[in-house]
Amino acid sequence: MGANKKTTSLVIVIVIVGLLGFFATNLVRVRGKSDTELLDFEVKDTSSVDKIIISDIQKNKIELIKKDNFWVKSNGECITQGPIQTILETFKNIQFKGYVPENARKNIINRMMGNHTKVEIFQNGKWFKTWYVGFSTQDHYGTYMQLETPNEKSDLPVIMKVKGLEGIIEPRFFADARRWICTELFSLDKNEIASVDVRLIDNPNRSFIVKKSGSNYFVKVGGKKLKNLDTSMAITYLNNFNKIHFETANYILSKKQVDSIKQAKPFCVFNLKEVSGKSTSLKMYRIPIETKSEDIFGDTVSYNQDRFWCLIPGGQLVKCQYYVFNPLLMGHLYFAVKPE
Repeated sequence: MGANKKTTSLVIVIVIVGLLGFFATNLVRVRGKSDTELLDFEVKDTSSVDKIIISDIQKNKIELIKKDNFWVKSNGECITQGPIQTILETFKNIQFKGYVPENARKNIINRMMGNHTKVEIFQNGKWFKTWYVGFSTQDHYGTYMQLETPNEKSDLPVIMKVKGLEGIIEPRFFADARRWICTELFSLDKNEIASVDVRLIDNPNRSFIVKKSGSNYFVKVGGKKLKNLDTSMAITYLNNFNKIHFETANYILSKKQVDSIKQAKPFCVFNLKEVSGKSTSLKMYRIPIETKSEDIFGDTVSYNQDRFWCLIPGGQLVKCQYYVFNPLLMGHLYFAVKPE
């Protein structure tokens, strides 16, 4: 009897497996793809991702490519690297959270048509799949998304999440080029710098030049060469260039306002030349304020003492912090030797 029971159980298991296979086959025939394939957002091998195109309904579009394990814009311009790493982590850790309830599908589909970001993913030079990243669920623990592959585009959105993250996905993807601007202006060792020329328009007596020739340093303040230069101070000054970033791109000024600032008189014209021959020029502009105040020297000023506008190579106007740039601009704190 025991053997007969085992045989009967085995037959039942075989029949069930056969029926499941039959239904799965018919499901694929009817729908063209299985649910698993339609939900396959994950990018297992993110190291092979070498191009990402992000576009939104405001007609913003940015194309990012990997070059020598470093991500840049399609024209070779530098981009900030933090967001790209977040995107790659999202590709790898994306997870299915749930289906959209049938009674909500029509509304969600209509909303996604007017509120989504398209993310095209390429591996080894070939288009791999595309995400359509919509908006968050009401509880903010999921995001409505749709998937397109070379074989099919899903008709219905699903709810996705990131493994280990209780939050929304859509802020991780943005096509506004201003948010991708590389904030780094200088990342130089002192030995990579040939000269620094700082012209302070409002206070020319404090303008200065630092030059390096071999192991020697030369400094001019107010156009006059310093004698008895403390070389250690020149080295200390040049060591400030190892990590200089601007704060943010311009999000508030119109084109007309930007043009107006560019035509105004800068408070500083800054030029740095590297040993390699590369030159970087910056123009710095005060941000006026309505109520006057005193600066750290007790002088009355009518400008923002925390931030200023800076015209960087490429013609972009960005916002910078005095806290970051004062060590580069206040040469008199380093070179206090009286000129000849």
